[in-house]
Amino acid sequence: MTDSQPTDLRAAARELYDAGLCVLPIKADGSKKPAVSWLQYKVKRSTPAEHDAWFGSDRPRGIAVVYGDVSGAVEMIEFEGRAMGLLSEVTEVMEASGLGEPWHAILTGWVTESPSGGRHYRVRIDGGDVPGNQRLACRLAEEHEYTDEERQRLREKPNSRIVRVEIETRGEGGYGLVEPSGGDVHATGRPYVRVAGGPAAIPTVDADVMEAIRTALRMFDTMPVPEAPKTAPRHEPLPDGGLRPGEDYEARADWADILRGVFRPLITRGHTTYWGWADGVGGVKATTGRDPEKDRLWVFTTGSEFQPDIPYSKFGAYALLEHNSNFKAAATALRRQGYGSEPTRRRLAPVPAPQHFADGSSALDPDHVPDPAQDGFEGGPQLRAVSARPELDITNEADGIDGVLALMAEGRLPDLYKRSGGPCWVFRDDNDDPVVQQLGTDNLRAYLADHVSSYIVKRNAVTEELEEQRELFMPKSCSTILGRKDWPLPILRGVVTSPVIRRDGTLLDSLGYDRATGLYLEPRVPLRRLAPQVTRESLERAKAIVLDQVLKDFPWVAASDRAHFLGALLTPILRPYFHGPTPMFVLTATAAGTGKSLLKDIFRYCYGIADTAWPENDTELRKSITTQLYGTGQPVVVLDNLPNGYVIKSPVLSALLTSEVWGDRVLGATSKVSMPNDRVWIVTGNSLRTGGDNGRRVLWVRLDADCPDPDQRDNFTIGDLRPWLRSNASTLVAALVTLVRAWVAAGAPTIRVRKGDYSEWASMMAGLLGFLGVDGWMADRDEARDQDDELQEWSLFLEMWRETYGEEPLTTGALIKGLPNHVPRKGDELPSANQLGIWLKGRRGRYFGTHKVVMVVDSHRKQNLWRVEQHTDRGTGGHES
Repeated sequence: MTDSQPTDLRAAARELYDAGLCVLPIKADGSKKPAVSWLQYKVKRSTPAEHDAWFGSDRPRGIAVVYGDVSGAVEMIEFEGRAMGLLSEVTEVMEASGLGEPWHAILTGWVTESPSGGRHYRVRIDGGDVPGNQRLACRLAEEHEYTDEERQRLREKPNSRIVRVEIETRGEGGYGLVEPSGGDVHATGRPYVRVAGGPAAIPTVDADVMEAIRTALRMFDTMPVPEAPKTAPRHEPLPDGGLRPGEDYEARADWADILRGVFRPLITRGHTTYWGWADGVGGVKATTGRDPEKDRLWVFTTGSEFQPDIPYSKFGAYALLEHNSNFKAAATALRRQGYGSEPTRRRLAPVPAPQHFADGSSALDPDHVPDPAQDGFEGGPQLRAVSARPELDITNEADGIDGVLALMAEGRLPDLYKRSGGPCWVFRDDNDDPVVQQLGTDNLRAYLADHVSSYIVKRNAVTEELEEQRELFMPKSCSTILGRKDWPLPILRGVVTSPVIRRDGTLLDSLGYDRATGLYLEPRVPLRRLAPQVTRESLERAKAIVLDQVLKDFPWVAASDRAHFLGALLTPILRPYFHGPTPMFVLTATAAGTGKSLLKDIFRYCYGIADTAWPENDTELRKSITTQLYGTGQPVVVLDNLPNGYVIKSPVLSALLTSEVWGDRVLGATSKVSMPNDRVWIVTGNSLRTGGDNGRRVLWVRLDADCPDPDQRDNFTIGDLRPWLRSNASTLVAALVTLVRAWVAAGAPTIRVRKGDYSEWASMMAGLLGFLGVDGWMADRDEARDQDDELQEWSLFLEMWRETYGEEPLTTGALIKGLPNHVPRKGDELPSANQLGIWLKGRRGRYFGTHKVVMVVDSHRKQNLWRVEQHTDRGTGGHES
């Protein structure tokens, strides 16, 4: 007891009141409870009159102070009896953290010793509110400290924790007994004794400084807290003594390196290091080493990246600071820095790779169909075995995509090509026809599943072992690959179904893809071997097969019809050899059963055909053309069975037949693609005719048996053609190839022929047929004009106009009135004068036969007149009217 301590409660109450404190009476029954209803005194200070009433008699009482705002923002810090052993360490920490001066003021201010031997320290807070009562530091009670009630609780709930508070506060809404309370007021019967100062000596401390002091006191809490996997991950032992990166880091890392830039060490007491902000502002914020067995970081502030009051291991702290608590990324980074033992790796089980071969027969034998069971052909088979199935790590999607592109560039993905629109492959459909398939996401994913051993690397969470696990490419990865604008794949320029002549005159006869031309050879029939050189005997044998057997008995209208058909039959073999388009071949006859279907079947058995019905309109025709060019691989497209007497007149067809490249939007897609127009186009029907510009873009192949029931004819040279073709198609293909090879070997002579856009091809074919001794090539120009209804109708009209009116300019009305039987009609009706004028404008300057229409402007009458001019010397370009 100090000399300043009052001896009676009334004097004590007066002293407390004078210091601005709110006073309460306490029951003298050991309960330390207020002797009055005291809730009002949390907000209203008791008065001296009330003090006289409470403490004016000799009735036993204790005295207490209500802390918080009602007492002028006073807070009490209480050290329990056993906690007094921490006081020196607390003081050292306060001094090291820059809080020594305010802490010393608190220790030398108003200090009371409690009956249990503890200390009560008071502080007045400036610039902030007083918080409520707080437990700052606790510990587990030792067994000898248990009360009977606590022992019973442990018997009932063995997992209960018996806690002893070591440091706590009394703040807003709390109260605490003060001296000279004693006797029956406390359960021990001992009094509260003033150790230093008094109510008037309470130090004033800034609210922020006081919060730093509370934080420092919290660091002495020793209650065990369960470790969270997110802050202190557990490390299961690895087999064979392996060491995880995090486990190795835990043993080797230093907290000073981990916390650099966040905290700085202030003081170390025993195993415990106290840390403050790295910039030196404020007091103690964290501790490490409080538990010697588990060195953990405890943070007691909310101002850092760490969660307060949660233990962090070294690895957990590193993962938070460097990798945002991504432990997988943290472990990976530490492994790169040399932490942990090298994990074992289980390799992917090998997957047998299918063998892909390119059949390299380099020639066709005229006397022998190759046996599929044979090991090779003359000179050895040119077989190219694709390397074993590559392995590709796709753990990282970007690396997986780069890996696929690298495999494409290295040529390790067999049978995969590119063309307009993206990657594609070639396969045979149910009819054994080649099909070019543009790859979608599912197609590419299935392809990669067949040709690439893709895998991901996973780390076994238990054993740390790296395991390669088979995994297919994700659809989004395949979509990303297909979404590129280019691919390192060989370009597929087309599919050929027979040996063909390259641009340099060499023969392409190796199965599969040919890099020199970008063509894919997928033969329709087994290929015969050819002798290295074409001899006169082999040429004559080939001509006999083609001309004297296969084509001999067809009822050609003229020699030109046979020549045109043979030109069409040889064109697929020559297609890569020349530039530009080819005209359409019209196979027509006077009656059904004459042989049109047999001519078509020659193409079918030799090359394969894409057979489609004639569309109803130009829109459907365009769709059909695009489908055939984009999806089929057959070199011949047949528009079959046009109606009897049909007039072929289509601007879409005109555009196709003069285009080297066809562009259109593919059905089901939004993007436009372009495809080479490298097919032979054929139409079939009876008594077909042409109109418009189509007449100049066709070659006629006409048949006329000139007999009733032409399908009943018999006694053909080779019997029924279809059975013969089924057995001898490879012989016929070899013969056709031989004809072309002989012509190429002779220097590929040409005969100049003018055929508009087709002049290069027509001149080449004229030279080839001339070399073979086949007459009639394009000798049907006059007859062809007769097949063109529009040309014939307008030629006769202009001739009659010239003959009737000479050079006289006429109005359209006068023409209709003067030549009603010769004016072209619209259906069965004569056109109006206005309609005829429109027709004449659309045809002025164009020759129909030797006549053309000329417009004469009558400026006086403000009208157009018309007259006919005649070309008298078409060969030299001379002209006279």
